This record gives sequence, C-alpha cells and structure tokens, in this order.
Amino acid sequence: MTSANDHYLITDGRPRGKNARFFNAMSSRSICLLFFLAVIIAPTPQATNASQAETTKRPNVLWIFAEDTSPWMGCYGDEVNRGRTPNIDTLAQRGIRFSRAFVPAPVCSACRSALMAGKNQIRVNAHEHRSSRGPVQIQLPDPIQLLPKLLKDAGYFTFNAGKTDYNFQWDEKATYSHLQNTRHQLPWEIIKDSQPFFGQIQTAGGKNNTNSFPSHRKTDPDQVTVPADYPQNQIYREVVAQHYDAIRKDDDFIGDILKELEQHELMDNTIVVYFSDHGANNLVRHKQMPTEGGLHVPFIIAGPDPYVPASSVRDDLVNMLDLSATTLHWAGLSIPDWHEGQNLFAEKLIPRSAVYAAKDRLDHTIDRVRTVRSSRFRYTRNFKTDRILLQPQYRDPKDYVVNLRELYATGKLTQPLKQIYFGERPEEELYDVENDPSQLINLCANPMYQSELEHHRDLLDQWLAEGDMGVEEESLAELAYQANGQKWGEGVNPEYEMVRHDSDGDGLSDDWERINLRDPSDGRILFAFDCGGWQTEGWQGGAELGNLAGYLGFLEFTLPLGKGTIRRDELKIKPDHYPNRWIIRTKTTHATKLKLIAKFEQSVKGETLFSTVLQPSDNLSLVEMESMKLDGSLGLLTGLEIQLESSDGARIEIDSIETN
Repeated sequence: MTSANDHYLITDGRPRGKNARFFNAMSSRSICLLFFLAVIIAPTPQATNASQAETTKRPNVLWIFAEDTSPWMGCYGDEVNRGRTPNIDTLAQRGIRFSRAFVPAPVCSACRSALMAGKNQIRVNAHEHRSSRGPVQIQLPDPIQLLPKLLKDAGYFTFNAGKTDYNFQWDEKATYSHLQNTRHQLPWEIIKDSQPFFGQIQTAGGKNNTNSFPSHRKTDPDQVTVPADYPQNQIYREVVAQHYDAIRKDDDFIGDILKELEQHELMDNTIVVYFSDHGANNLVRHKQMPTEGGLHVPFIIAGPDPYVPASSVRDDLVNMLDLSATTLHWAGLSIPDWHEGQNLFAEKLIPRSAVYAAKDRLDHTIDRVRTVRSSRFRYTRNFKTDRILLQPQYRDPKDYVVNLRELYATGKLTQPLKQIYFGERPEEELYDVENDPSQLINLCANPMYQSELEHHRDLLDQWLAEGDMGVEEESLAELAYQANGQKWGEGVNPEYEMVRHDSDGDGLSDDWERINLRDPSDGRILFAFDCGGWQTEGWQGGAELGNLAGYLGFLEFTLPLGKGTIRRDELKIKPDHYPNRWIIRTKTTHATKLKLIAKFEQSVKGETLFSTVLQPSDNLSLVEMESMKLDGSLGLLTGLEIQLESSDGARIEIDSIETN
C-alpha cells in the first residue's frame, strides 16, 4: 500500500497535483514502459484467488476437550471398554495416540488457563482454582496473549462451545469469533464458510449423567478392577463402572461431532485433537490430586498429511502445553518465546526427560503441591503438611467419600489407604510409577533410591526457579470471598482465619468452630485435631520435632533427644474465662514428664498450670488436672506451652486438649 504522500489521483487520464511535473517531463517511450510494467506486475484475478486458496489450505484445528476423563478407552488397552469406544478408537487408528500425556494441573480451570496462555499456571498467577470470580481480577502479564487470540489475529475463525473456565480476565470478542455456552447445536454452516478455523468443543466426559444410559450398554460393576489406591468394595466398583459408562456416552457425542465434519466436507482439511483436562471426577485420588491418576490423560491427534504423520503410538513424555505450541505451528505461526510447550512434530524434536505439574487452592480447599514425572518416577513436594491429603472438599457429601471416612473411623481401612488418605502428610514423596502406578509405596526413606530422590529434587528445584506465583498466599479480599457462602463448601484451612473473627479468644474463629460442629460461644478450650484441613489447629513445635500432624485426629511426634516443647500462640482468653480444669487425652511409649505453662499479656515468664508424669501405654489415657488459681491481673491468656521430658526417641500421641 502506498502512503498518503505517495498517492496521486487520476480523474481524466492526466496526472494532477505534485506529480504532474514529473509525468509531463517523461517521454512517451517511458510512459509506455510504465504501462507495460504495470500490466505484468498487477495482480490478476487468478493470483488473488490463489492467495485466498492458500489461506483456505491452512488446516482447520478442532480440539475435542473432555472434562474429567481418564484414559480408559479401548485404544488405550482397557479391556472393559474394548469395542465400546468406537469413535475415539477410530481417531486413534487414523492418527497418533500418545500413551504418556500429562496435564499441568489436576483441576479444570488451572489446566485450561495454562493451555490458553501456553505457560504453566504458576507462572501467570492462574494457579488458584476459579480465580477472578470474586473481588480480585487477575490480569495476564505482558506480553502473553491467549492461544485463540493469536490464531484469530492471524486470520483464523475461532470458536468455543461449552465452558471456558479461565482464571484471569480476558477479552471475549478479541479471543473468539464465536462463543456459545452449550456444546450442542454449533453453527456448522458458518464454521464451514469461515475456514480456516480453530475450534474447541467441550465435552462432558466423566461428568456425563449416565442414569438414563441404556442398561444393555452399562458396565457391570462386578467386571471392573478398582485401582489399588481405593477401597475394594461395591461402592467403588460402582464408581469405576460409572466412569466407564461416562466415557461410552462421551464417545457417542464425539461420533456426532465427527459426523458433522463429514457432512460439511470438513474432515479432509481438519486436524482433530481429543484429550482431557484431568482424571476421573469421582475418584478422589484422581481429580484434584497431582498423581498419575489425576494428571495422566488421553491424547489423540488425527488429521491430514503433512500435519499429522502416519498412524502410530508415541510413548514419549508429553506436557499438554505442547498441544498449544503445536497448534500454532499448524497454523503457520511462530511459537512465542513465553510458550513452555514445543511442536510435537518438529523435525529435531528433543523428547522430554520430565514433565511438571502443580496443585493449589481447589474451590475452598487450600493447598500447594508441586510434582515432577520422569520416565519411571514421580517426585512430589508438599508445602502444607499441617493438613492430611484427603482434606475437606466439595465431594464430601458423596457416598464414596463418606464411605472412605467411615472406614477410617471404624478402623476398617487397610494400612496403605489409611496412610495415603488420613496419615501424616510427608514433605516429599517418590514413587516408581512403572511398578507402582497407584503410588502406594513412598520410596523417600529407601536408601536404594537416594540418588533418584536427589535427582528429582534437583529437577523440581530447577523448574520452580523459573517462577512460582504460588509462593505467596492469596489476598485477604480473595480469602474472604472463598471462605464462606460458596456452593462447593466453606473453608477450614488456617489461611482463612486471617479474615475471620474469634469472639471467645480460643484461637479458633467462630466460623471455623461452627463448620467443625463446635460451639464458638461456650468459652471452652478444645483442640481435637480432627479437622483434615487444619489438623494441628495452630499448635507448633520446634524443628527437631518435625511435623506435629499425625493421622487424622492426632498430634504425633518423637522426642529426638528426650525433650521437646509444643505451643499454641494467638490466644486471647479473658480472665473471667481462665480454665479451671484440664483434660488431655494422650499416650506415650515411655514414661514422660508433662508440664503445661500458660503465657499471659502481663507476664513475661509464664505460669505453670500443672505438671504430671505420663505412663507408657498402648492405649490412650485421660490426664485430668486442676489448674492453679490464676490472678486476673495477668490479663489475657495469650498462649499455651507443653514441655515434655522422656527417654530419647519417645513417641508422643495427643488425641485432644480441652478444658471444662
């Protein structure tokens, strides 16, 4: 295009304006030469059509993006669904099936946010589930732009049918040419006329309601294998069977999508991608857990040559961020520097040696976990060890969670399951996932695997050094929004205490006590250690004691040198509520001297309330002691301290501390 200064206007065949002198000075021969050049250089209608044809020849890309789906299809070798997922299996036969694809997060919004940004969610502040729905609106850092916007700006028609679920603010019109909330009734004629297109169709996946699924197509619960990290009972057989049925129902829907592509003559120029955002929704160690079950997803690409090679199975490790980068490559675009993915079909592809993932707040359940998966091992680092792995969460009313908790409460849960759901949360986990895919045997303490442990620590450290916005807690405004009044539940993690009120000064907010079925106005001290979201209830120990949180319902720790102290700060008990009588339910492996000391607003050294000697026992015993009479001039009772003296290595278990 010429600039305004270069433009000239011809109205009657003669030049006008500042260019007239130039044209008049030219010889007839020169003018003839110019006309000749103009004729041979000017674009012909055929050339224009050819240019448009090149645009049309760019491939269409369709993501069939399933919710909550584990790779339990026939094409993945699952015998239960062999022959029962014909449409997904056909895609695999036509294209590439990736056997080891992993998502960056085990929950929908964080995963989807990462894929749209092309960067792991912890790098762009999109790691907290369902962010930007409340008072805090998150903006993506410059220069990051969403994948559909990049494609739209490059001439692609972009559409999304179904959920988006992004954890940041974004411009709908700039991102999508067409956006609809339903996954059904797409405007296929418009899509056909708007090629090339990049589309996403969000399927229900594991969330499919299968109540009305034809009985003759339903899975027999007695014919399924329940993963080893779940109770082997009828409830879980039915949960597993239902997930198979949900996949079968989704396969029907996927078949309808493929028929639409055929009927609108789109199949020959469309790359179809099928994958999921994380594992099965009704298995609590799949969805929302950064495990093999939570992060391993189906991933299939089928499409025309040369974009998709001949049918095959690939066993290399894949980070699903690679799909975002590959999609840009298919469209002929350069992959931006901020993208963490790579083109899966690059000529000089360097296979990944490891893939990474992160878990943070999920609904009202606050957590921070980081994990790396190499070819054989998965290493996981838990940053919040004052809560069990199966924290209170949105599925608590479901029968399969109720059953799990009942089995634990009645002592009927097997030891491995008792440990992984309700035991002390370790700071580190290392699993040989080739031989232990259900992650039951933590190898961190096994001397045979110390070199692998060190190697995977280094891998994760290097990855986190590139940036982790999950180090800091969410703002007080966001915590207040997430704490109460949400349909998925109310928060019980200690982080929420910063935005709550404690009227009786016992160190536990009124809301926390109400949610945990305690009386916030009874004026009593009660620490029961039975809340999985804050098992220590604020009690702390020195570094030598390690993690105080034991199995759900207990503080458990060892006295490494025969001595140790635990304390509870942030109390504000008024003089008229000073405790008179203390009850501690505990047990120890060796005779142990116990001294209870109270800290006061007006006392520097503290006051000893009582001391006693605990006798070794295999069973819990009650220690009931009268408190010394306290002078009200001491002011607020601000803290408690328990000093313990025993033999080296004595093991202490405390079930509850209370007053009456």
